[in-house]
Amino acid sequence: MSKTTFYTQEGLQNLTDELNELKTKGRADIAKQIAEATDKGDLSENAEYDAAKDAQGHLEAKIAELTNLVANARVIDESKLDTSKVGILSNVKIKAPTGAEMTYTLVSAKEANVRENKISVDSPIAQGLMGKKVGEIAEVKTPRGIMKFEILDISL
Repeated sequence: MSKTTFYTQEGLQNLTDELNELKTKGRADIAKQIAEATDKGDLSENAEYDAAKDAQGHLEAKIAELTNLVANARVIDESKLDTSKVGILSNVKIKAPTGAEMTYTLVSAKEANVRENKISVDSPIAQGLMGKKVGEIAEVKTPRGIMKFEILDISL
């Protein structure tokens, strides 16, 4: 049974676009590579043909994975989100023990991008923050031990 995952409208659109790209251009490119390799003669000793067939297998596995993700994806209705506590799509401003302040947006694992300060709801930091309110202290298990973060602000 597949797990339902939640996405922003933009995140689901990106996933759908990637799937369509793989189904059209990706499959066409692989078919061309296989055809070119086939033209080169004996398939039993043709490394290019073997490589193209391997690439085709990987492409089809990726298409199957994305098809499953899209089929089980749900778009989050931002108007129904509660900003009184940390949850998915929350922008959370936190203060680290060092005094440094950081702001993260909690998103699905597929949408996570550290450069954009988007962290997965499955990450240890997000798990420690989930359900907390402004002013509360979130304890997060890290390889260096427990770190405590103060929740400064929650918004969308």
